Amino acid sequence: MSGVVQLASQVFHVNNFPHQLFSEVAESKIFLLHSTPKHALLQAASASSAADYYGQWVDAKTKQKRRRIAGIDQDELLDPTLLADPDSCFCEFKGVTIHHKVCDADPQAHNPLENQAPSQLANQTKIIGFPMILLHGFGASVFSWNRVMKPLAQVTGSKVLAFDRPAFGLTSRVNFLEQSSPSYQDTRPLNPYSMAFSVLATLGFIDLLAADKAILVGHSAGSIVAVNSYFEAPERVAALILVAPAILAPLSVCKVTKGNRLLKVEGNQLGRDDQIQEGSSNSNIHENPFIRVCKILSKFSKYIVRAIAQMMKRTANMLNSLYKKALSAILRSAFAVMLVRMIIDRFGIAAIRNAWHDSSQITDHVLYGYTKPLRTKGWDRALVEYTAAMLTDSTSESKLPLVKRLDEISCPVLIITGDNDRLVPSWNAERLSRAIPGSCFEVIKHCGHLPHEERVEEFLTIVEKFLQKVFSGPEKQGMQGAS
Repeated sequence: MSGVVQLASQVFHVNNFPHQLFSEVAESKIFLLHSTPKHALLQAASASSAADYYGQWVDAKTKQKRRRIAGIDQDELLDPTLLADPDSCFCEFKGVTIHHKVCDADPQAHNPLENQAPSQLANQTKIIGFPMILLHGFGASVFSWNRVMKPLAQVTGSKVLAFDRPAFGLTSRVNFLEQSSPSYQDTRPLNPYSMAFSVLATLGFIDLLAADKAILVGHSAGSIVAVNSYFEAPERVAALILVAPAILAPLSVCKVTKGNRLLKVEGNQLGRDDQIQEGSSNSNIHENPFIRVCKILSKFSKYIVRAIAQMMKRTANMLNSLYKKALSAILRSAFAVMLVRMIIDRFGIAAIRNAWHDSSQITDHVLYGYTKPLRTKGWDRALVEYTAAMLTDSTSESKLPLVKRLDEISCPVLIITGDNDRLVPSWNAERLSRAIPGSCFEVIKHCGHLPHEERVEEFLTIVEKFLQKVFSGPEKQGMQGAS
């Protein structure tokens, strides 16, 4: 009976013993089935029930912790349309349901420029007349622009539209991996998580607004979309406003003026060099035969080196293609999805707080707005697809890197940054402004990565002055002539 006494003591002290003792209880119960009275068997059964209950409780707690990402219950994910706001709109674009909002100028509403003379205000409203499209950054959505959409509509005297790029906000999550299977290679769709898709969507919204041109406002990674949209169709962009732009500025900036591009100068110089060489060759027809043989060998060597370089380039392209395929397979694995969920759960809220200069301004309303997309079905898979598209994008390989084309921008450009931006430092924005000819650069004090949320009044004032200067000032005639 000593085994029964020991078993009873384990039952009595069940909450004070480590979990591994329950396995000993189970083993004892099997032995006692054949050697103990009925009341001892009941006590053993009670011990087993306690052990099972404790294990189930631990499992439930673990699952509950896993089911919540950044405080959002992952067992109740919904279709994005069910999470829409009263002013939300949805449209179909290349198989993706894009969430967007539109604000129009209200003639009866208070205008932030009312301190101007009536004639100046009326003139300014008539002259600007361009709609504005707002492009959010990574991890953000239309919610990021809520506080400035209506005031910007009053400033422009036109519509202001903001939309959620694929993988963010309430835009539908498309499983591109299934759409791009080998059986559909002939009709392979455009990757909705690629930069090319975001650019086409931006230009598509200009058409939706029935406008020839629009002012593009990009925040952080949205600035990359804005600039790429300009290069895709410069005639459709009236101006660029880049807020805390996540565009790596060049280390050295060549001072060029609009209309005199560095590439053209180099081309002309090369042309003159060729002419000089041709002239020198014509003047040296009767040169030394030994020198002529050396020149022939030199040209032959150049052809060989060029052929080797081409072969190495093809080999590098093949290796790069294999690398991207392997990387894409890893990024689209179940492990990558789990990793994304872990990162968002651990660092998501911290990243939001780090984006503000004064994190005490972050209310529950702000946190809800940023975490709301985590309630949508497939948000984790979409973020993985977005990351894969960003790291393995091959459509931009045929184009010059963005950093080498900044001097080609000829439309009006405004760059705004916060002096305490911990995500994209203000010195990078300043260097970027020097790389874009004629751009305006403004720094908002005591501000982080989100000037349009943290310093709304200062942000609006800067944008108003810029638009007045560009579209109402003396430069306007020159700008129209250039366009």
